[in-house]
Amino acid sequence: MARGEKLIIGKRLKVLRTTLGLTQAQMAEQLDVSPSYITLIESDQRPASAKLLMRLAQVYDLNVAELAPGTDTQLAVDFEAALKDPALDTDGVSRAEMEAVLQASPRIAGALVRLQGRLRDAVMRDQAEENPLTDRNKVEVLAQIAKPVEHVHDLFYENRNYMDALDREAERVAEKNRIHRDESGQNLHRLLSAHQIRVRRLPASVMGGTLRRYDPHRKELMLSERLDAASRRFQIAVLLARLEYQDLLDEVMAAAELEGDATRSLARVSLANYFAAALLMPYQPFLAACESERYDLEVIGHRFGTSFEQTAHRMTTLQRPEARGIPFFFVRVDRAGNVSKRFSAGRFPFSRFGGTCPLWNIHAAFETPGRIQTQLIRMPEGTRYFSIARTVTRAGGSAAAPAPRLAVGLGCDVAFAPRLIYSDSIDQDRVEPTDIGLNCFLCERQNCASRAQAPINRNLAVNELERSVALFSFETD
Repeated sequence: MARGEKLIIGKRLKVLRTTLGLTQAQMAEQLDVSPSYITLIESDQRPASAKLLMRLAQVYDLNVAELAPGTDTQLAVDFEAALKDPALDTDGVSRAEMEAVLQASPRIAGALVRLQGRLRDAVMRDQAEENPLTDRNKVEVLAQIAKPVEHVHDLFYENRNYMDALDREAERVAEKNRIHRDESGQNLHRLLSAHQIRVRRLPASVMGGTLRRYDPHRKELMLSERLDAASRRFQIAVLLARLEYQDLLDEVMAAAELEGDATRSLARVSLANYFAAALLMPYQPFLAACESERYDLEVIGHRFGTSFEQTAHRMTTLQRPEARGIPFFFVRVDRAGNVSKRFSAGRFPFSRFGGTCPLWNIHAAFETPGRIQTQLIRMPEGTRYFSIARTVTRAGGSAAAPAPRLAVGLGCDVAFAPRLIYSDSIDQDRVEPTDIGLNCFLCERQNCASRAQAPINRNLAVNELERSVALFSFETD
């Protein structure tokens, strides 16, 4: 919660109380407050205190962040986009009405988003089947929706990027075998040798375009020489997850009720990768290191023998209910702005299609390879975030084919920024945040010189007698 911000949770507190079947007097007694205080909060005449939030978390075993208006900005963005569907005929719905629904009944809002998504999928699929090249923008969106990766993203998003069963088991195994204290990696190899599997490091000319190959018949894990030490350890951990904990992976997948062979296969790979990261960076030691080193990515990466990207990605998963880290968001893009990975343990909204805002410093990271960039950003609804970005290089480079360079962005709500070592050089009271949007398709900021596309659901406003700094102008409400 930003400094000076009052937390008004009246509608959601009332929904919680009625769901539990409690009267105001009964809830007040359980929370050790007066009934009149509950009445004032539910009528939005008093903000919730930090003490009350802590009591709510203890008594009802909930994540109090879910009570805060605006904490789930991703749902708010999706809900507003869904209501713009002409098929729903919701032109008269005001922003205040939308916010009221989001605060009072977020599950109903989520259900409407999913329903509208299925309707959109069906309509666009019919259009693409008739003529898939008639509208490139629709084809792009359809392709994104159809990809199993979106369903897997949803799986992690719904769990706030934290898989409890996998994380706790990986932590148990890591502590038992001292995985994160083993600089040589011998303990990982020992676990693998228990399956009579040997690891071979082979020349790139032999492996070709493959970085890892497992032959179950010959019981060999073949790793390309193009992989660095951190990547080799990670690939061994992935295979261990598949060999020893496949039943656990299947349990998580069964609970998610995923549909489609491709989706289930991708989910299995993603969950094995999650387990591997949790094995190399077990929860409690990793969280303790993050807090003591103020989330210094490079120091922590050296300590656990992990790459910059692996370390940053792991930081987004620190959402264990009784021991939470900073709720980070994570994104990885290429030079063209294509998003190849995105995760969020917090409330940062990601678009399901299109790239990212060109004003975000994740793109500027390509200008200073290997150096960390910092930035204060502000979204259209006013939420501010602290962001860091740095380039990383993928495995597999050679003189003939240099390894691709990507940019990794990691950020959090500005309220958490003082806990980051990277924020020491920024005076939040003096530095003006950079105004960004999700991407040009969804951003409705006027007069942006960096705009590359007109926003959807807005009519163009063309003035033949003027030329402004913005490529497109459009009508507003």
